[in-house]
Amino acid sequence: MSKRAFSFLALILLTVFSLCAVVPTRGQDQGQSRQAVQLPEGDGKATVQAACAVCHAMTQVTNSGHDREEWETVLHMMVNVGAPVPQNQFDTVLTYLATNFPPKPQPPAQIIPGKAEVSIKEWMVPTPGSRPHDPMFAPDGSVWYSGQMANVLGRFDPKTEQFREYKLPPKSGPHGLLPDKEGNVWYTANFAAYIGKLDPKTGEVTQYRMPDPKARDPHTPILDAKGNIFFTLQSSNMVGRLNTKTGEIKVVTSPTPKSNPYGMVINSKGVPYFVEFGANKIASVDPDTLEIHEYILPHEESRPRRVAITADDVIYYSDYSRGYLGRFDTKTGKMTEWPSPGGPKSQPYGITIVGDVVWYSESNTKPNTIVRFDSKTEKFQTWAIPSGGGVVRNMVHTPDGNLWITCSGMNRIGEVHVKGTTRISEKN
Repeated sequence: MSKRAFSFLALILLTVFSLCAVVPTRGQDQGQSRQAVQLPEGDGKATVQAACAVCHAMTQVTNSGHDREEWETVLHMMVNVGAPVPQNQFDTVLTYLATNFPPKPQPPAQIIPGKAEVSIKEWMVPTPGSRPHDPMFAPDGSVWYSGQMANVLGRFDPKTEQFREYKLPPKSGPHGLLPDKEGNVWYTANFAAYIGKLDPKTGEVTQYRMPDPKARDPHTPILDAKGNIFFTLQSSNMVGRLNTKTGEIKVVTSPTPKSNPYGMVINSKGVPYFVEFGANKIASVDPDTLEIHEYILPHEESRPRRVAITADDVIYYSDYSRGYLGRFDTKTGKMTEWPSPGGPKSQPYGITIVGDVVWYSESNTKPNTIVRFDSKTEKFQTWAIPSGGGVVRNMVHTPDGNLWITCSGMNRIGEVHVKGTTRISEKN
């Protein structure tokens, strides 16, 4: 791995909870940052300096704040991608970090009662520091997740509560997931600039490389009815299309510089839509020509991150920067928004839609929440995630209306069971 790539990975690790979207400074500025920071004295200081300063400024450590469990996950992530922390120093370093860099204040979760009844159950994934990123519900009833920092795809059987992990080609950094009719799992290789296809029966991986060296950071994939996979490439400011029959990939650049294409959905007519996390815009993509058309959101400060769509082509998005839930009617162009229960710093993130109900998570409340929004009554209801959440970056719903989430910072996946549905684990 190049020094530049390793620096980017390390930044992701150390900002797993703060969710910064910036690449660390390099060169002279980075060197000055390393020299200027004075770490507190204590056992573990020397190891932290040696291990962390390899690839990023020490301010990425000193500006962080987590409890011991969160720091343990972050430290495992660092080790997973090669940080030189000796095994016999792991607990010492963990104690040093947890003691000197405790959690920073977060908005308290606002628990709003309501008529819906929900229970949340979580499972720890097998590999420490996996950073489970995106969940996927497969046609066979299994639940998958991308273990981004462990470089694995994980499969969970809700009936037996057993896990199986599939190793991917080195330094892939899996992100978004998709199932196909043949039982394959498609994923975006966030760190290696390819789209991958895993055959769970054999463990074989097929790689579809980006055609342009500037095309990196493949992010969110979506499958259309013709077998094309459309996907965003966040840091490249691009959107791409993979023909799964021929393997051909085409990429185009977003009209707005540094717009950071992020979450993506597809409407009933096969037109992809994506949100721009680096701008206050939503955009559509012509599925044939890949021409991009942008729609400006009402507030300049808006930064939509994830997106979901209804059966009648109404888009809901999580406005991460302002703490709002947004609505965009693709037919009329009308835009509406509601303040999220946790407030302006609640950082709404993973989102999905079941019928008339929008579900999403607030990623910066303590603990993180599951939020239910009834689009008919415009009423909210919320629940605390038992583990704290540690940032729910994405969520999916099952055909029977339950939800699956990934809790990145807590190294867990979870089922949100909505009363009135039948648990997958109870089906024959």
